[in-house]
Amino acid sequence: MNELNFKQELTAAFGQPIAENPTQVMIEAAYQHHNLDWRYLTVEVGPDDLEAAVKGAKVMGFQGFNCTIPHKVNVIQYLDGLGESASLMGAVNCVVRRNGQWIGENTDGKGFVSSLREITDPKDKKVVIFGAGGAARAISVEVALAGASAISIINRSNERGQELTDLLNDKLPVSANFVPWSSTFSIPESTDIVINATSIGLFPDIDARLDFDLDSLKSSMVVADVIPNPPATNLVRDARNKGCKVIDGLAMLVSQGVIGVKHWTGVDPDPSVMRTALEKVFG
Repeated sequence: MNELNFKQELTAAFGQPIAENPTQVMIEAAYQHHNLDWRYLTVEVGPDDLEAAVKGAKVMGFQGFNCTIPHKVNVIQYLDGLGESASLMGAVNCVVRRNGQWIGENTDGKGFVSSLREITDPKDKKVVIFGAGGAARAISVEVALAGASAISIINRSNERGQELTDLLNDKLPVSANFVPWSSTFSIPESTDIVINATSIGLFPDIDARLDFDLDSLKSSMVVADVIPNPPATNLVRDARNKGCKVIDGLAMLVSQGVIGVKHWTGVDPDPSVMRTALEKVFG
């Protein structure tokens, strides 16, 4: 558990200062813009203290919190219930108080689909996803729930790639297939949406590139990269040069932040204010 969100004032003394993170900056900007007397703090919690932290947050009246790695799975055992997508994924990144109970949600994939819908409806679309980790899992589940007709999982680890593909085929109304990423991948011409859900290109390795045939990228495709830092990854720049409609990592981060604020406060925050705050963080 990393970020905590609460309603009343709380004075706490930490052993060492904890630097602001981008999510904190973004959400605090939304609170200030909407004149909400709320705070969003970054609090480091070790694995051995997770249960106590979850119980303590409820006792102190917190309205919810976000979970980051490595707590997204382990936190489930300390919650009172799960939303649909969090249950399917087996991972939680957002917890909200509902009728005195902690309910686990996953806004990673929901945030992506929200940003995707600003460009295209995923219903009946054919999707290629690079990666099979947590981001790919969250996005593929939500894209399937949104009505995508086919999803191809491209991954170097056969075990993780096949496991995610099996989950999609067994639990969701979508046709999924796994393609081992053992050489340069060529994107099928019938693809509608291409998604990078790996960490390739993440700062400081900003020169890294996905190993795919750039000539197979067509202007008719929507291309998305989950990496927020830097926002203009090589994939984002290549896709724009090809004439593709593009979703950068900031769009997904903002969208999931919007969902989290709505869960906790009931207010629909202004996404432009949140994006501006993030752009200042990432220069």
